[in-house]
This record gives sequence, C-alpha cells and structure tokens, in this order.
Amino acid sequence: MSGEAEGQPAAEPALTVDTREELVYLLGQACEIEHGLMCEYLYAQFSLKRGLDEGLTEGQLARVQAWEKALIGVIKQEMLHLALANNILTAIGAAPHFERPNFPILSRWYPPGVQIALVPFGERALRHFIYLERPEGMALDDAAGFTATQHAQPLTAGDGLVAVGEEWRTVGHLYRGIEAGLANLSARYGEDAVFIGPARAQAVTDIFEWPELLAVTDLASAGQAIETIVEQGEGARGDWIKSHFGIFVGILEDLLTEQAVDPAFNPARPVEPAFVRLPPDVEAGTLIEDPATAQVADLANALYEVTLQVLSRYYVHHGETAAEFDILARTAKHLMNWVMPALPVGPSHPGRTAGLTFDIARPAVFLLPHQDAAWKIIKERLDALERVFASLGQQAGLGALAPLAGKLHSMSQDILTYIPKTTTRP
Repeated sequence: MSGEAEGQPAAEPALTVDTREELVYLLGQACEIEHGLMCEYLYAQFSLKRGLDEGLTEGQLARVQAWEKALIGVIKQEMLHLALANNILTAIGAAPHFERPNFPILSRWYPPGVQIALVPFGERALRHFIYLERPEGMALDDAAGFTATQHAQPLTAGDGLVAVGEEWRTVGHLYRGIEAGLANLSARYGEDAVFIGPARAQAVTDIFEWPELLAVTDLASAGQAIETIVEQGEGARGDWIKSHFGIFVGILEDLLTEQAVDPAFNPARPVEPAFVRLPPDVEAGTLIEDPATAQVADLANALYEVTLQVLSRYYVHHGETAAEFDILARTAKHLMNWVMPALPVGPSHPGRTAGLTFDIARPAVFLLPHQDAAWKIIKERLDALERVFASLGQQAGLGALAPLAGKLHSMSQDILTYIPKTTTRP
C-alpha cells in the first residue's frame, strides 16, 4: 500500500500511573477514543451507496455490501470496547465516561498525531482508520489532510495530586499503560483497594450479548478486558490479520483493485458532516441551509444524546432492580438502531447530503445521578422525541420517520412502568 512504511518498532515511553486519578484520566481518554472511532466508522458505513440506482454495477454493489458487513462487525466491537473501558472505570470507583469533544477532534485534545474526523467511505477514510488502529511500534503516516498539531509541553510533570496528560502514541500503547498502572497500584495497595466499584453496575454478556463482555472485579479480569480490546483493534502482537487494522487493510486493497478496473467507481454517497449550528468547540464547518434537513439533524442529535443518557444511567445503577437494569439496556439498544436519512445540505452545496455529526452540546447532561428524577427525565426526552418523529413523519419525503414514533412510545411506556407514581421530597 502506498503511504505505508513499516519500520523498526518505535520506542514508546512507559506511561506513569501512580495514583487512581492518573488511571481515571487515562481510562477517560480510552473511552473517548473508542467512542470517537465508533462514530467515525458509523459515519463511513452510513455514507455507503446501497443500490444499482446509485450508479453501481451488480459486482460493485456486492463488494460494497461486503465492506459494509465488515464495517458493521468493527463498529459492534468498538461498542464492546467502550463498554469494557467503562466497566474498568466502574470497577475502580469512577463515573462512566461517555463525553468527548465534538468532531473534528484535533490533536490538541490528545497527543500530537491523534485526530478524529467524520469522513465518507473511501481511500482517505480507510488510510486514516488504518493509521489510528496501527499496532504498537509500527511506523505509519496518517491519511492526507490529517496533520499533527504541535502544542506546548507542560511545564511540570505533576505531583501526583492532579492527573497530567501523557503522550501515548497508539491505542495499544494507551491500554498497555492502563494495564501497567492497574498492576502497579494493585501491587502497592492490594487489589481490594483498587477495585472498589460495584460489579452489578457493569455491562455483561447476559444484557448486551457480546460473549467477551465481562464484569471487571480484579486485576485478572481487567487484563482480560484490555487484551480483548487490543487484540480486536490492532491484533495480537505480530498477528494483525483478523484485527480492525487488518480488516481495513484488506478493504483498502479491495477498493484500490476495483478502482484500478473502473477509476470512476465511488462507493460513497456525496455526504459531508453538516451542523445545524456550530458547537462551541468547533471553529468552522458546513452549516445546513435546508429547513427540513436541519429539523431532522437536530432530531438525530437529540436521539444520540438520549442514548448516552440511558447508557450513563445504566452504569450509575444506583437503586435499580434487575428488571429496571434490563429496561435501561433494552432502551439503549433500541435507540441505537436508527440511521439518519439522506437529505440535502442546501443550495450552497448542490448535490451534497448532510451526514450525522454526533453533536454533544452539554456533556454534563448525560449523568443523571438521582434515580426517580433520572427515569422521569429519560421519559420526558423519549416523549419529546416521539412527538417530533410523528410530526416530521407527516412532511413530504420524511414518511420513513413516522413508524419510529411508535417505537419511541413503546420505550416510553416501558420506562413509565418503573417510575414511582408519587415522589416524596424533603
């Protein structure tokens, strides 16, 4: 592959983890990276063409469908990785971490060279995915347009009271640092002093169906969770063929072969990330001009926000019964099963459609700490979404939205079943 240069393994400095605060900081970065990668891959999947009426031959459509199937497999594993990272956070007594910067995420948030952006499926996207999933020690350049931002180094290394950012180079490097930190703290204070969070408030196989999803209760189970994440992402050391890295390498080789036969072949729709309004941490971007598209984009982002609220409540799990725990999990799974329809950006961008930007307006809104209030807020949000889906579904060209109102109504009724009829407040 052009642009790939495997050199001698680069020296990756050991990450220092001497306190719980430093461990929580690194795990928070791990959650943000898994969350960001999942959204990147979802965006690429949503951008794929899906029919012969979009200019594909039967052979090309078959290839695109195979690539989409592979992408979906990777996306599901990224969801698993985010769940496992949050299990480790919960196990050491910290809150779940579903917040992240808005896209595009520039490297000022993370070590230089780590950037995450929403890119339609194609050679550039695949080269970027390959770079982000590269194994530890592999010398590889990012795709065109992803230039590392240089930023000032901290004046001090920290004194242990406050967690200080450290320069990890690959996702595997980050997780190996977390693994070493867990071992270091366990050796110093004992595993019982490190793993202090409730196992019952973690995502497990019985609820979310991934066979690799386990509760983290000690150093061994934490190591098993980290091994799953690293092996699925970059591969076991020296063996990356079946990993995300290897899958993307294979898809890129297929794509380049198809384009060598037909240089005009483009498997992606003309999609671009477009905002209803720029988030505070995004300096510039395409704004949606079409009123109907703006309404649907707001709806999609609100749906995404509620999904994160439900997942956060699932991990907080303070006072819920097993049945209520199951309802939260089921609601989250149903909410994730929706794709924004292809709608125009507006007259300034002829032929371009707006892609979901996964906006996060207020990260703190995800964590709902009080049980009765949390369930009522979730129901309020589901009811509001139901009304908007029903209303937009009556508009020309948006009829596909109407059935989703019924699904949201069913979810809201499930939530209502477990809301106390009266609430006593001091």
